[in-house]
Amino acid sequence: MRFDPPLEEGRLLRRYQRFFADIETLSGETLTIHCPNTGSMRNCMVEGGRLWFSRSNDPRRKLPGTWELSETPQGRLACVNTARANALVEEALHDGVIAELAGFADLRREVRYGEENSRADFHLDYPGGGAFVEVKSVTLGFADTSVAAFPDARTERGSKHLRELAALARQGVRAVQLYCVNLSGIEAVRPAQEIDPHYAAALQAAVAAGVEVLAYGAESSPLGMRLVRRLEVCL
Repeated sequence: MRFDPPLEEGRLLRRYQRFFADIETLSGETLTIHCPNTGSMRNCMVEGGRLWFSRSNDPRRKLPGTWELSETPQGRLACVNTARANALVEEALHDGVIAELAGFADLRREVRYGEENSRADFHLDYPGGGAFVEVKSVTLGFADTSVAAFPDARTERGSKHLRELAALARQGVRAVQLYCVNLSGIEAVRPAQEIDPHYAAALQAAVAAGVEVLAYGAESSPLGMRLVRRLEVCL
């Protein structure tokens, strides 16, 4: 995935009301841009820190740009635009990067399933049957470890998805939870028990039911992003 044009650099003045960020560009311009992240963004931003944003010339948009990347307090690079995760995963699926999910004949997005009215991020068709894949973007890192965690805030929606995947697995349907780790310098992923114990418990129950859990790490720069390698999942 390439950014065209490449992202512009700035520094964060403040993030507020979840979806707004005031920034200063390298030329000294002050802008209010869109923050496309509904989470807490814990440990992946700092006021005065560097960030990179995409600029839009669409007259229908209220804000002139979107916050894409952030330099974390630990010196890592995080993609804070959670909408990028599905596009990264789809690109990696088509390129055969995710070996565990290779060989599918067809890919569909946003497929309805389950008893709680969910939508799977992807449904993959294989000669022997289908697979439902849920994608989560991971950006929560810590200073003293290369293990990232998910989620960075309580997520009932995330727990619901795990329940739905577990129900599929118990019916003999292939179900996959895929963590897209959009944070540099990471070797493994774990559930953030200290932030959302209900999600951590739902993940354990899903694994016990037969849900596959995968994690892949991304490389990011102002020029583009791509998934590059599998990471360990610490349950």
